[in-house]
Amino acid sequence: MSTPSIKSAAEYDVEQIVNSMDTRLFAESDRCALRELYLATRIHGFGWIDSSLFRADDFDRDTEGELIWVATFAHNSVGFISVWEPENFIHNLFVHPKVAGQGVGSALLNKCLNHIGPPAVLKCVAQNTKARDFYLSKGWKIVSDGDGPDGKYLLMHFDDEP
Repeated sequence: MSTPSIKSAAEYDVEQIVNSMDTRLFAESDRCALRELYLATRIHGFGWIDSSLFRADDFDRDTEGELIWVATFAHNSVGFISVWEPENFIHNLFVHPKVAGQGVGSALLNKCLNHIGPPAVLKCVAQNTKARDFYLSKGWKIVSDGDGPDGKYLLMHFDDEP
C-alpha cells in the first residue's frame, strides 16, 4: 500500500494550509486514505515499535465505534482525530508527517473538544515526546502514568479550568 501523495508543508504557506483546510466528520469514503495515513504516520513517528507489526487495517480496529473527524487540504486527507464519546476519551490524533506542525492537529483537537466539551482524557505513549509536548502546550495535564501494550503511557486530562 502506498503512502498518500501529499506535498510537504514547505511547499505551502502555513496560513494557506490553516485557512484552506476543512475539518469534517468521517465518511466511509475516507476509510482507504485514513488507513494509509494511519500506517504512514505510525511508521514515521513510532520508532520504538517494530513497524513490521503495523497494518493498514489497524485503523479499522483502532477506531471501531469511535466518532472520527477528518482534516482535508488540497483534496487530501491530512489528519484525523477519534474519540470514544461515552468517556470523552480521545483515542487517536494523527497528522500526516508532511504537514505536521502546521495547525492540523490543533484544528482537529479544537473541533473534537468543541463537540465533546471538557473534561476530556487521553493516553499518550511516554516515548512520544512530540505528542506529549503538543498536549501540554494546549493545556492538558499529566495526572498519572501506567503500562500499556505500546509501553509506558501518560494519562492526561483536559478541562477548561486554569
